[in-house]
Amino acid sequence: MQESGEMYLETIYVLSQDNPNVRAVDVGNHMGFSKPSVSRALGILKEEDMVKVEEDGSLKLTRKGTAKAKKIYERHVVLTEMLISIGVDEKTASEDACRIEHYISDKTFNAIKAHQAQHKK
Repeated sequence: MQESGEMYLETIYVLSQDNPNVRAVDVGNHMGFSKPSVSRALGILKEEDMVKVEEDGSLKLTRKGTAKAKKIYERHVVLTEMLISIGVDEKTASEDACRIEHYISDKTFNAIKAHQAQHKK
């Protein structure tokens, strides 16, 4: 899956934490993308069985989509915390984590996660 698809999944996941009726317009507004861009991306995510659109127009992550979104969101949170812990300001840490989360290997991420857990004590 491409980075952009992961970003859409993460956005739907985050928005659904506050509102269970996330719509395409909410995703577009949050991400700053046009309606056609959002529509195209959601079409791809539907084809990949990551998202479904309910009769009322709300977006729901499938089991597969939820698993992927949670994985990306966890990476974002852990990487942001790590960067803040080494002195990076919160805004920069979050922005950089957003870029890193899509490319870091599972092996490296798990090592960072274990290191953070050990040093939080």
